[in-house]
Formats: sequence, C-alpha cells, structure tokens
Amino acid sequence: MSMKEDPIKLHKEAMALMENGKYSEARDLFVKVADLYYKGQNYFGSAEMNYKAAECSFALKEYQKAVELFTKSADASFNKGFERYGLSALENARDSQKALGNTKEVEELDKKIAELKKKNEEPEGESSFSVFS
Repeated sequence: MSMKEDPIKLHKEAMALMENGKYSEARDLFVKVADLYYKGQNYFGSAEMNYKAAECSFALKEYQKAVELFTKSADASFNKGFERYGLSALENARDSQKALGNTKEVEELDKKIAELKKKNEEPEGESSFSVFS
C-alpha cells in the first residue's frame, strides 16, 4: 500500500465486500474509511461510513456493535447538521436495541426520535415550496 491511503478507493473496496456478503471485512474497512474521511474533514462521508459499518454489524447479528456504530454516525450527523441522516441512524440504533431486547433503551430512543422529528417539522402556515409564490 502507498504511504497515503486513498479513502475513496477503500470506500469502493468496502462497498464491494459488503455487496458480496463479506460483512466482517467490509465493516472493518468502513470503520477505517470513516476515520480517514473524518481526518480529511469529510464529515458526511465519515458519518456514512460508520452507518455502513453498522449495517454490516447488524447483518452479522452483532447488535451491540451496530448500536455503537449507528450512534456514532448519528452523533456526527447531528453535529454537522445532517439531521435526516442522523434520524435514520438513530432509528437503526433503536432497531438494534430491539434485537438485543433492551426495552428501556428502545423507549429512550423512541422518545428522542419523536422529539427530533417534531423539532424538524415546518412551522405552521409555512410551506417549503409553492408554484404560486
């Protein structure tokens, strides 16, 4: 490998591994790429790679690891204003907690998700788009 690793090349390799069902290898590579993207200030890419790593963990039934990675993705997303992506990551963290049978954590995540969705709704009387304005 070269002195400087190419995160885009590694990203593509991780995607190929995932598509071929090699979830453990893909997860480890996604985590590595997430770190590289973060160091390169590609924060959305970093959040996305942690999300993909979490999906691999979920597929492997490694639900605790999935919770950790989905939560890391959500945190990074919310810190940088990627609200919808963060919500999706939280919903998947909740599903991972369900798989673990962690009722209390599921309830806490349901509450947090509901609060975030309510916060992100449009104010009454305002529309995001109109062909008549």
